[in-house]
Amino acid sequence: MGNSLSTAFLPILLLAFLAMMFLTSRKQRRQVAETQLMQSNLAEGEVVTTTSGLRGTVVDASYEETIDLEIAPGVVTTWLRAAVRDKVNTDEPTEAEAESSDHDAEGTTEPAAGETPGGRPSA
Repeated sequence: MGNSLSTAFLPILLLAFLAMMFLTSRKQRRQVAETQLMQSNLAEGEVVTTTSGLRGTVVDASYEETIDLEIAPGVVTTWLRAAVRDKVNTDEPTEAEAESSDHDAEGTTEPAAGETPGGRPSA
């Protein structure tokens, strides 16, 4: 009896595994296609991040397989388009900028004599 139960369960388990593999591969193919589309549509002035983590501004995207990135003022390097991981959205503040503006909003003035940093009188 135990043997027939495991034989009935095996095809169901195999079918579930194949379904997961199919769905995972579809998602991965869609992500690859989106990345390739982004890489082929790069334009001058866009800020991008490479697969090695380098951030630069596209200064020449006229070649089919390569782009020129300015990584520092006056420093231009040539990269394969495939090395571009994503575009950087320059409209949104970075995490460091947002944190900096939070500290400015809190008021970073020094406490007066006899006060704690929270503005309460010291004991």
